[in-house]
Amino acid sequence: MQILVSNDDGVHAPGIAALQQALSELADVIVVAPDRNCSGASNSLTLENPLRTQTFANGYISVKGTPTDCVHLAINELLAELPDLVVSGINAGANLGDDVIYSGTVAAATEGRFLGLPAVAVSQCAREPQHYDAAAKVAAQVVSHLLKCPLESDQILNVNVPDLPFEKIKGIKVTRLGSRHRAEHMIRTTDPGGREIFWLGPPGEKADAGEGTDFDAIEQGYVSITPLKVDLTAHRQLPALTYWASKLVLET
Repeated sequence: MQILVSNDDGVHAPGIAALQQALSELADVIVVAPDRNCSGASNSLTLENPLRTQTFANGYISVKGTPTDCVHLAINELLAELPDLVVSGINAGANLGDDVIYSGTVAAATEGRFLGLPAVAVSQCAREPQHYDAAAKVAAQVVSHLLKCPLESDQILNVNVPDLPFEKIKGIKVTRLGSRHRAEHMIRTTDPGGREIFWLGPPGEKADAGEGTDFDAIEQGYVSITPLKVDLTAHRQLPALTYWASKLVLET
């Protein structure tokens, strides 16, 4: 049994070390992760530069690329055989609601799913997590259960864990994605040379965060597990769009 572990916080992040240690009790774990923090990289691939790797004394492999690059390269070139599972994390910070669109953590898991493997993304809901050990224990139990009781392979399990001691976590809730209001304004400042620069501002406040959402589960002290699909088609809109398109005439 072999598990591929990656992340978007970088190969030296404390979350990936905690995850590797916990999953090592279940299977052989191979760590292939970015050489730096790639938060917000989403599903981007490196197309115009070569991917360079470095292997460290602890066996971890870093890639000068994105989280998606890491999983793609590991599965297609670096590993002698296909892993049984891809697990991404433990991310420092939540990946709730709209966050999953931008998340490199979720993207690494998504790439595993694209390549035909079961995939799990794990995030700790705090900017500076204090309880990686609890999230790692949750992740190990989720993965163990997934290996014993497989699910359909067309989904990614997005797992968010409240930043609490393990014994204070109330349990697990299966949730849907919530949503946020539009993001706040950019932060305008200047660099040391006096040139104008911009930083991303804080994310928007919670908009849809009611019962049944991932936001609500975390707020109540539960682990949130949300099944994510790769298919972005708005299936319910197909009939209306078909009628709309029927009225559209292309003119020469």
